[in-house]
Amino acid sequence: MSQLLIRNARLVNEGRVVETDVLIKDGFITKLGSGLSDAHSDKIIDAGGNYLLPGVIDDQVHFREPGLTHKATIGSEARAAVAGGVTSFMEMPNTVPNALTQELLADKYAIAARTSLANYSFFMGASNDNLDEVLRTNTADVCGIKVFMGSSTGNMLVDNEQVLDQLFKESPMLIATHCEDEATVRANAEHYKAEYGEQATAGLHPLIRNEEACLRSSSLAVELAKRHNTRLHILHISTADELALFRNDIPLTEKRITAEVCVHHLWFDSEDYARLGNQIKCNPAIKAPYHKEALLAGLLDDRLDIIATDHAPHTWAEKQQHYWQAPAGLPLVQHPLLLMLDFVKQGKLSIETLVRKMSHAPADCFQIDRRGYVREGYWADLVLVDPVRPITVAKENILYQCGWSPLEGHTFGASVTHTIVSGRLVYENGRFMTDQPGERMMFTR
Repeated sequence: MSQLLIRNARLVNEGRVVETDVLIKDGFITKLGSGLSDAHSDKIIDAGGNYLLPGVIDDQVHFREPGLTHKATIGSEARAAVAGGVTSFMEMPNTVPNALTQELLADKYAIAARTSLANYSFFMGASNDNLDEVLRTNTADVCGIKVFMGSSTGNMLVDNEQVLDQLFKESPMLIATHCEDEATVRANAEHYKAEYGEQATAGLHPLIRNEEACLRSSSLAVELAKRHNTRLHILHISTADELALFRNDIPLTEKRITAEVCVHHLWFDSEDYARLGNQIKCNPAIKAPYHKEALLAGLLDDRLDIIATDHAPHTWAEKQQHYWQAPAGLPLVQHPLLLMLDFVKQGKLSIETLVRKMSHAPADCFQIDRRGYVREGYWADLVLVDPVRPITVAKENILYQCGWSPLEGHTFGASVTHTIVSGRLVYENGRFMTDQPGERMMFTR
């Protein structure tokens, strides 16, 4: 480790914007204030009045390793993440093989310890028949239990009502759910296959994976959580219909049921299928424009607690298949901060709210040890942003292994200039500065 000094930054943190210097030593923030001494610093960064933010914590990504490494690897996607200001991620268990045992979960941690530039954690996967394995999960060093209450890769659909009830009753830690009612989705798919056959396009996706499927499943998850006082986090809310399930009358730290919205459900809507087709096919589906507006309102009034990506890369060839065969998911982890900074420029949310929803709230929601805030004694996970340097998304600057983005051609109004992960400068103006991996996140439960 070394000593790093950041000067002349406009720090956005805990609801305020203040001008300050930040001194970092041996991975941690040691001092905040003006005119800090640089006598022992190995490197000095002059922020020049640019924004300094706590690093983004993305609580939902699919980095495809092991087993699907033709799409992505932990190493490749972590590099894309830090280039976009995402300093920490939580990755999902539907890799191949599915992370349904403690040994398979440990394998993923071992890969990340070798190859991830970002800090990392991995969800333990639940199935219809691995409750004993789930209950062995260590609450101090694993982010949570993932339950697919809708179709997924391999043996990860949990549709046995008795098993669901036991999981919610006995889980020692946070349960994160993908909520779509499988019976509703299958019935809708059969209907539209009969009607459209091979003429089907991605525009049907929000009709097949519709509002009813989401609301039925989310309502069941909330009912189970209330019955057993389970710590429940519902991932990627995509409909206005579901917002009534969530509270905004108590602080996040007191909530037993929380929810997130993903950037693509705030950015795209069903009118974009005509232009982008399968590129924006994802589960749950991107839906009609009024849902997008309602989700933003739910984010601002604190019914929705966190902004995430659900980064889920597939190869371009896979996405070019017919609608029925094309896989669901889109690559996003390089750009969530820039997407939301565009919202700031448009006046849709404040930069203080952006930081609260992308950094503070994930840390509070998952009870992450000393991350998510810029405080003395906390890990130094930081991102510097030039708010007036535009960047256009293009093939040559997309860092995902899959090599494409549904945002290609869009010009963002701001740019990430520096990213610091656990006290190490890992990204500076387009260059990666170290091959030293990030740290395994720990949790104070």
